[in-house]
Amino acid sequence: MKALTKDNFDEVVGTGVTLVDFWAEWCMPCKMMMPILETLSGEVDADIVSVDTEAQKELTTKFGVTALPTFLVFKDGEEINRIVGMKKLEDLKEALV
Repeated sequence: MKALTKDNFDEVVGTGVTLVDFWAEWCMPCKMMMPILETLSGEVDADIVSVDTEAQKELTTKFGVTALPTFLVFKDGEEINRIVGMKKLEDLKEALV
């Protein structure tokens, strides 16, 4: 999964559909979501990328992320969906449409 920074964020989410996973190393639910995200990336026509909230505090603040994991769905650079907490594969697929 590609890691985003403030320097490449706009470029990566600027075209198509992108699911951005805001996570932290200490977050056990975030770690539990990793296999689900890996499966999702093989089943949908969308980019699945991540933001380490500890390393990218500016992005975390910019998007008002206050709970982990948080998933933001972008279409052509615009946020179209926000999911907070652990979710099933099907829930994430639904959020991408």
